[in-house]
Amino acid sequence: MKKIVETIRNIWSIEDLRKRILLTLGLILVYRFGSYVILPGIDPNRLSLAGAQKGLLGLFDMFAGGSFSRASIFALGIMPYISASIAMQLLTIAVPSFAKMQKEGESGRKKINQYTRLLTVIVTAFQASAYVAYLRSQSGPAIIAEFGGFFFWLSTVIVLTSGTLFVMWLGEKITDKGIGNGTSIIIEIGILARLPQALIYEFTSKSNMGGGGLLIFLLEIVFLVVIIIGLVLLVQGTRKVPVNYAKRIVGNRQVGGVRQFLPLKVNAAGVMPIIFAQAIMFIPATLVGFTNPDSASSGFMRSFSDYTTPLYNVVYGVLVIVFTYFYTALIFNPTQMADEMKRNNGFIPGIKPGKSTADYIGAIMDRITLPGAFCLAIVGVLPGFASALKINSVFASFFGGTSLLIIVGVILDTLQQIESQLLMRHYDGLMSKGRIAGRTAGTGAGVSTI
Repeated sequence: MKKIVETIRNIWSIEDLRKRILLTLGLILVYRFGSYVILPGIDPNRLSLAGAQKGLLGLFDMFAGGSFSRASIFALGIMPYISASIAMQLLTIAVPSFAKMQKEGESGRKKINQYTRLLTVIVTAFQASAYVAYLRSQSGPAIIAEFGGFFFWLSTVIVLTSGTLFVMWLGEKITDKGIGNGTSIIIEIGILARLPQALIYEFTSKSNMGGGGLLIFLLEIVFLVVIIIGLVLLVQGTRKVPVNYAKRIVGNRQVGGVRQFLPLKVNAAGVMPIIFAQAIMFIPATLVGFTNPDSASSGFMRSFSDYTTPLYNVVYGVLVIVFTYFYTALIFNPTQMADEMKRNNGFIPGIKPGKSTADYIGAIMDRITLPGAFCLAIVGVLPGFASALKINSVFASFFGGTSLLIIVGVILDTLQQIESQLLMRHYDGLMSKGRIAGRTAGTGAGVSTI
């Protein structure tokens, strides 16, 4: 306890760090306030978007912090920017001109950011138009008659696009002048906003059960803590590959001649495989629901609309493993790493520089990705098992899946930055032994968007 109090005192005594934390908290409050401001032309008393809590829309609503189901000015949240960022990231891998732009340093990064913002506007305008159609179909009476028709569509598209761009600006300000990755923190805050209500509801329901209901609730909390510990190990897990650097004489100084380590992440793909797998699993039920609503709730298709069924979880787990390898292959380039090591006179002991080094790094990455993929698949299906055990569905979503993985990863990233600020000023870190390694360390840097 004394160590914690001393660490907090050290954090508060650093003026720059204190300002960054206060600015981050202030911008988060602005975001949460805006998530409750209803769109113009909507009567909140007649609004009913119960369907927004399920399926793909439920995932969207979770990332938006409940703004989607409340029809707020931040209803689309930060997700259009995330989609645009992922698209640009894939373009830098697949398109040579974008790959060249990425290697141009700061000027190339600015160009990519400009293209990302432009693509964000296009994606947001398209999603805003779809959201207007969704409002009209699900909660038409909530739209005030004077705002109906073309004017409501135009005003809503403009407001939602402006809201997403403002949230994007908030995220960039948190990243530049605050603490942590702003985009990730905004998503995390939206997810965490549902936790208190979920805890209260679960506690109330278990208390009303009687006959050991409170004991069951305590066991659920213990199980949740165990899962969080396992996720911390998964996020921070690395395989250290020894790298030697040849001695060089630069001026009157000797450079190199030391052994360092290349940290390869066990879970280099981050949360992206789970998001991709969830999106794929929602497609069959959604298509069938549009074409033949009666068949979506019976037989084979019911298994793909109910995430507690064994078939759903098996297929979902396999998809997570497949997408883990797929996304890791996209963001991890062993050839580039081998070339950079060769350029800096670095080599792995016993391995020839160049292609042999790239093959060696790739083989290690393939081996450590397998247990990482299986662990990620287990994390993905845990909410389904929790719901099958009669745990409240909202609270069950915190037992794994996208929600918990994002929360753990973002908290580790933020704590890592705070610890770096403390160590830079010759204070002790947040831990008495070892150092915090967030998702952005090592090969995980490519997935720091989420």
